[in-house]
Amino acid sequence: MGLDDFNLLHEGNDLQETAIYCPYCGESISVLLNVEDAGLDYIEDCQVCCRPIEISVSEGAMGELIAQVRTDSE
Repeated sequence: MGLDDFNLLHEGNDLQETAIYCPYCGESISVLLNVEDAGLDYIEDCQVCCRPIEISVSEGAMGELIAQVRTDSE
């Protein structure tokens, strides 16, 4: 395996699919978290009720990404 192959494999590991629950409608939705987003906040609309969910991304002790969600009024 060459360096280019390693870089392609590594790039694929930068995203983590995570299930969150919408703070408005309570439905479980899937979001992709990027390791580069650790420490950032962003807004993503719920795929079910279309309301804006504020998502804070942090890195856990084992290197996993953690998403904390809240409404836009919290």
